Amino acid sequence: MIRPVHTPMSHASTACIVFSVLVLFTPDVTPAPTRLAQLIQAIHLEIQPEQAMSFMQQVYSTDRWFTFPKFQETAEYLKQSMKGIGLEDVELSGAPADGSSQFGFWTMPLAWDVKSARLEIVDPPVRSDIATLTDYQKIPASLGMWSGATPPEGVMAEVVSLSDADLPRLGEMHLTGKLVLLSQNPAGFKWALVKSGALGAINTFSENPSLENGRQWINAWGDQGWGFTKGSTPLLSFSISPREATMVRKLLADRGVLRVKAIVDSRYYSGVYPYVTGVIRGTGPEEVWTLGHSFEQGAQDNATGVAAMLESLATVNRLILSGKLPRPKRGIRLLTMGELYGSMHYLETHPDRIRRTVAALCMDTPAASYDLAGTEYTFYMNPHTAKSYTDAFILRIAQEYFSQVHRPWHEHEAMSGTDTYLSDPMINIPTVWAYSGSGVETHHNSEDTPDRADPRSLRDVATVNAAYLYYLANASEPEAIWLAELSQTRGYEQILKSAAPLLERVAAAGDAQDLGRLLQDAADHMTYSVGRETQTVLSVLRLVSESKQKEVAESLAPMIESLRRFGEEQTGRVRRAIDRRGRELGLHAPVKPIAVTDVLEKQASRIVVSRKRFGTLPLDDMPTDQREGYPSGAWESIPTTALYWCDGHRSLSEVIQLTRMELGPTDFDFVGYFRFLRKHGYVEFLSE
Repeated sequence: MIRPVHTPMSHASTACIVFSVLVLFTPDVTPAPTRLAQLIQAIHLEIQPEQAMSFMQQVYSTDRWFTFPKFQETAEYLKQSMKGIGLEDVELSGAPADGSSQFGFWTMPLAWDVKSARLEIVDPPVRSDIATLTDYQKIPASLGMWSGATPPEGVMAEVVSLSDADLPRLGEMHLTGKLVLLSQNPAGFKWALVKSGALGAINTFSENPSLENGRQWINAWGDQGWGFTKGSTPLLSFSISPREATMVRKLLADRGVLRVKAIVDSRYYSGVYPYVTGVIRGTGPEEVWTLGHSFEQGAQDNATGVAAMLESLATVNRLILSGKLPRPKRGIRLLTMGELYGSMHYLETHPDRIRRTVAALCMDTPAASYDLAGTEYTFYMNPHTAKSYTDAFILRIAQEYFSQVHRPWHEHEAMSGTDTYLSDPMINIPTVWAYSGSGVETHHNSEDTPDRADPRSLRDVATVNAAYLYYLANASEPEAIWLAELSQTRGYEQILKSAAPLLERVAAAGDAQDLGRLLQDAADHMTYSVGRETQTVLSVLRLVSESKQKEVAESLAPMIESLRRFGEEQTGRVRRAIDRRGRELGLHAPVKPIAVTDVLEKQASRIVVSRKRFGTLPLDDMPTDQREGYPSGAWESIPTTALYWCDGHRSLSEVIQLTRMELGPTDFDFVGYFRFLRKHGYVEFLSE
């Protein structure tokens, strides 16, 4: 998982944006047809936290070694566990780990195995108890994933320490045969290490340096991206603790030279990146999903996420078999796989299932201690291009459940970084993401161990997951109407949030031109916000049978009209504030909207971008120094958001406008970026 970096806002804090005017537009929300509170209570009482802890410990016991043979062992365990909790149609399959196949535009990594690895100081002589810097058999994370091998007798190498200031010219240095000591994650500089001729890297970076004996896990070692592919260079990769880093730097400062011996018994091969899936069958063909990745070294990331998914489906299945819950209309599918790589292969090879899947919840999350700050759950929404009723629904579940266990919770805008890309319009599965911090930051660190997991947190996230899945699996027309009402209520909040910063900007406006631009911004933002919230309400039609969709759509029309009128009222508020400010500035004529255009937008208005494949664009099949300065789109929010807005009909000018509406102002070179993508075959232009 790519760890989110944010300062979450509590739901209680968010609520203060709802002004009293909201009451005029918000109808009384009818009770949920399927009683959500009763469903949550039934699930909460049935959850078995200790069983979830056992799932977590077993997954951790093999995944902590992070080799492909160990991944296979984990997959075999998950297959048996899914059968053991009563799932049907359990499948253990896998993506080709051959270093060349692509799914979406992601290049599959090569399989990798390691038997042993050590790094020892040989010169200057030091005490035997501190001479061994890394030993894979004792601390697996002390070796980077996909590290290259040495001859059986090992290699001797000089250690060269580089400062952060040296990194921009790393690729120009001559470091043949040397191991480079880095204070930043070496995965981001692999391509430069290759150009320098280095033997490999010794990582001293840690997301939490206070873990003095912890080793940051280096899980990326491709020359051009994340996974190690056929074109990648087999450099060595080690990771030492902050305590050892201090010692090594002191030895270098005192002696001027440090020589080490490295012995690594590893290999690359063409293999399989496994994944496992099973389902609680519904009475119809549609499905809802929970998915999350296994095959990482930590207990929190992501053995607890996998364990919570297993326990949530085990609980639902027990309730169904005991007659306490009816069998749902839709199947409930669990998918565990390698992050991104596994899910992309599954999506591409199971298109019929994808078309029948109406919603998903991503479980890439720790289940950390109740007693530490920062371990509360944050729920990440769909991107704006895929706004859905699932946003309001997951927040309603959180409100209902966490008020019972007296835990704070948060909401956050969409963020890429894990398997939430299922919301991509080319895939069209609305997907929300539950995430918690680990309190003491252990993300991708050898200190991410089972003793830091809290069964209460596992209980909580499994309960929320199970309630979300079962409710949507059993939803039909009455539930769809209620979900639309939830979405309408949240829609008012979102429209208000769009208006608030505009009203703040009015007070700072200095002349008629500023006010004219603000008036145009207000019109644009309200049109955008109302459009997105309308889409959210209408998204419930996916839960409705085809024969009833016209009838339900007609019942949604008043909600949509109410959102439109509410948007007009907010535009009017801004208009009135602008008029007042105009009078304060001594303006005599009414302010008129001023649209701002530039040469770039005129060029973009003639371009229509057509995407070729689903998912993001990591550019992992292109050397870094050939990317013309454009970022990898693996997780970057601006290119990813813009890509999602490209539907083969909108002009690039519209895409730019929509991206800025979603993310805020940016001077990103959209035209240059998409022309770069077209030149290299990632997208097509339907017109220019």
